[in-house]
Amino acid sequence: MTTDLAAFAKKNDVKYFMISFTDLFGGQRAKLVPAQAIADMQEDGAGFAGFATWLDMTPAHPDMLAVPDPSSVIQLPWNPDVAWVAANCVMEGQDVAQAPRNVLRRLIDEAAGEGMRVKTGIEAEFFLLTPEGDEISDPFDTAAKPCYDQQAVMRRYDVIREICDYMLDLGWGPYQNDHEDANGQFEMNWEFDDALRTADKHSFFKFMTKSVAEKHGFRATFMPKPVEGLTGNGCHAHISVWDQAGRKNVFATDKGTGPTGELGLSDKGRAFLGGIMKHASALAAITNPTVNSYKRINAPRTMSGATWAPNTVTWTGNNRTHMVRVPGPGRFELRLPDGAVNPYLLQAVIIAAGLSGVRSDADPGKRWDIDMYAEGHKVRGAPKLPLNMLDALRAYDRDKALKTTMGEEFSAAYLKLKRQEWDSFVSHFSQWEKEHTLDI
Repeated sequence: MTTDLAAFAKKNDVKYFMISFTDLFGGQRAKLVPAQAIADMQEDGAGFAGFATWLDMTPAHPDMLAVPDPSSVIQLPWNPDVAWVAANCVMEGQDVAQAPRNVLRRLIDEAAGEGMRVKTGIEAEFFLLTPEGDEISDPFDTAAKPCYDQQAVMRRYDVIREICDYMLDLGWGPYQNDHEDANGQFEMNWEFDDALRTADKHSFFKFMTKSVAEKHGFRATFMPKPVEGLTGNGCHAHISVWDQAGRKNVFATDKGTGPTGELGLSDKGRAFLGGIMKHASALAAITNPTVNSYKRINAPRTMSGATWAPNTVTWTGNNRTHMVRVPGPGRFELRLPDGAVNPYLLQAVIIAAGLSGVRSDADPGKRWDIDMYAEGHKVRGAPKLPLNMLDALRAYDRDKALKTTMGEEFSAAYLKLKRQEWDSFVSHFSQWEKEHTLDI
């Protein structure tokens, strides 16, 4: 049954709705709509100029309408006068093919057509910085190995508790919060869900975390590598596929004799994993979408002793030094994505690569049960992940199958705007260049 947003407002004393969509760069865009006007907006959508956001449009394009999906509505726990609702972008009666939530919805439908219901959980890491973003917010958070530091997490208890309380109230099933591997870094986990619901929650979590941090005088950032020498922000994704009823995990199997079967991963799970491995270099253009991303996945050893980020396309069992690990039967963890990843495109590209793998019965290749940080030099034949954003974009552009599955219009728009971003980066003159070249 579709939620009537006007009735929702009346029942919950909501005065305004944030009709929100996410652009190609992960920017969250919204209009604040009075509850008295929401009935028309629910039917027709709120109007936006797509060119004014990171979408491949011109000022001459017609209005883009963001039509709210009422099933996603969330009353802001920290400001109950307002409710947030994710929207689907429409232009002249047609879904905007390049809009990230539409890309994901289409791929969910494709997977459903092949009897697959993708469920995922994500681990969204973030730093709490000073408002200017130039220092860690806690001057006492200085340990060489700060992961799980109970004193440090309790010094930021007010922020972490408030966010977790809100997730409890929203019914997300949060189950653990911790201080992560870098000074000033935290991670909060909630239960896995269908891919679209996970993407909506991920999007709202970023908005909520930033809002609560600002309320307490801090700045939350999901930037992949905000502090030189420290571990970066990952966004690991845990992936499983179920039947359409959502009751049977089709990735799960009894232990077999093969390298995936003995870890409890079915033939379909093996092929889905094979698709992830096959498209990994191109995947990085989506999962690691910024210039800064490649300072995380190609980083030297951090102060804690490990980067916790991959640089080679390998998979393993319950071992965190690889790009993919299979921690238990019926699921696997993709450790490639970082904090800058677009919540909707992350889910979309996982499904696209997995579908490709299932359709071609892709082989994930050799399983490496080694410490990649200490013995990675022993691996032969496994591709290295891209060294920078341009290499990733080129890999994505070469991967015709993945581009087609993600959608030609989306792929063209994404590549065009991301290449413009790269051009902007390389045309920037830095202090490093002067320090190293001025006197040559």
